[in-house]
Amino acid sequence: MDLKEIKQVVELMKRSDLTEFEIEEKDLKLRICRESQKPVAVAAAPVMAPAAPAPAAAPAAPAAPAKPVEEPGTEFIKSPMVGTFYRAPSPDSPSFVEIGAVVKADSVVCIIEAMKVMNEIHAEAKGKILEVLVENGQSVEYGQPLFKIKAS
Repeated sequence: MDLKEIKQVVELMKRSDLTEFEIEEKDLKLRICRESQKPVAVAAAPVMAPAAPAPAAAPAAPAAPAKPVEEPGTEFIKSPMVGTFYRAPSPDSPSFVEIGAVVKADSVVCIIEAMKVMNEIHAEAKGKILEVLVENGQSVEYGQPLFKIKAS
């Protein structure tokens, strides 16, 4: 399924009462849901075959990065989808937000690219950016914390 076909599905959803669309192909799973007349595309990672188990004598795998600890008065802005995280709209542009920036619920804080579509991510909370938890160009998972903010 290419971008043109996805756009056609979104247009069909806009013109009808269809609120959800899901398709699964060999190496692609796509789910599009519509809430309050606004279509939102959510893409999952390609389906992969399970890896063969490691031999018993293999060294232990490195531990996964520690999850950020939620402190009183702080919140996390989390990724609503799987994709690639970008702090700025283009390589030559300044970042949407820097540490210390005050954001509102509708402030754009980053972009996540999923299936060649750039999705603006909003803070969805009021506060001050305390920490950026993801590197520019890094792959992110659904629900992964992106920013730590001090709620106000």
